[in-house]
Amino acid sequence: GDQVLVTEVQRTLVEAWGLIRETFVDPTFNHQDWDSKLQQTMVEMFPLRSADAAYGKIKAMLSTLGDPFTRIISPKEYQSFRIGSDGNLQGVGLFINSEPRTGHLVVMSCIEGSPADRAGIHEGEELVEINGQKLDGIDSEAAAQKLRGRVGTSVTVKLKSVCTYYLHVSFVRNFEVKLPRDYIKLSPISSTIIPHTTPDGRLAKTGYVKLTAFSQTAASDMEHAVHEMENQNVQSYILDLRNNPGGLVKVGLDVAQLWLDGDETLVYTIDREGVTSPINMIDGHAVTHDPLVVLVNEGSASASEILAGALHDNGRAVLVGRRTYGKGKIQSVTELDDGSALFVTVAKYLSPSLHEIDQVGITPDVQCTTDKIDSLTGEILMKMNSSVPLLEADSCVMVAEHELETKQSNGAAS
Repeated sequence: GDQVLVTEVQRTLVEAWGLIRETFVDPTFNHQDWDSKLQQTMVEMFPLRSADAAYGKIKAMLSTLGDPFTRIISPKEYQSFRIGSDGNLQGVGLFINSEPRTGHLVVMSCIEGSPADRAGIHEGEELVEINGQKLDGIDSEAAAQKLRGRVGTSVTVKLKSVCTYYLHVSFVRNFEVKLPRDYIKLSPISSTIIPHTTPDGRLAKTGYVKLTAFSQTAASDMEHAVHEMENQNVQSYILDLRNNPGGLVKVGLDVAQLWLDGDETLVYTIDREGVTSPINMIDGHAVTHDPLVVLVNEGSASASEILAGALHDNGRAVLVGRRTYGKGKIQSVTELDDGSALFVTVAKYLSPSLHEIDQVGITPDVQCTTDKIDSLTGEILMKMNSSVPLLEADSCVMVAEHELETKQSNGAAS
């Protein structure tokens, strides 16, 4: 039976090899003979007894291309990848993270209206057991996997919450709750209005929008958030793309169009033959023309970099932060016959002023280095207002506000 499985993996190998041969961005295949690579890998697979080991050979072959983004993922991994990008999840609506100091799994947030939210679970509470199983040494991704599951099923969780009174009397409450699983709507957007007083004493409002990923709903969610803020007379905006690893590039381009007019070039693609083609807007109409600062850092990648480049190079936004990650590669994703998926880098992106993004990143106009505020006061204030992290104490937000003020006073004078 094992040999049959290995033969199946060999079929997958041929399929993957062919797709790379036709489409991979580097026609020299990292200066190696791609045809002989197939022969060699086939030969290495013959004596193998397990499909996993055979799969390992495909991974090893792909690693010789020198591009970490050209890769194959198993059928199971592909299912969970798809969950992430279409923004629809079946589960209980808990975000959990392990505390670096203790390794304990702690509730970061509950999605509004989700089963976890309705059951009265609060952030800061510690997750102790899932379905009677202790969580010692289990990482947050593995625990999240246990919480997810088909709508209509349920999961029992045991939590521990520590309440402290007058900073010295504390008591611990352990409680167990059975949560039904449901469809969870993930919104990649959070927003708030930051009020501040201008140098000449007027009250001004800055709209702060944080985008954590480019999932299917990101552009429409953002359009909605900006419209709401326009209705409340916001005069300037901060778009926070820090630590946003990307997602659907088309959505990144849709987001760019919310801020730009006309038929601007949003990005260029350059293919394996070296042909450069622009992707332009058609008759764009910006939702707002208010001054904009975009925050980026080394965790802003892919679609985030394309969006930042489009807004910056078209003169729409000032970039504040640190140099971005540098992933300007275009992948095609193909589901193979066995349900696995092959990601192949087929082209690269250049910003509208023809700057290389890949392996270079985008350099902001104004540097600022903020580290997550991990002092105690930060934690206490985070608890008080979870939806928006502690903005007042975020030095990059302060730098952004300063940039916006200079922009507005110049604007008023002209």
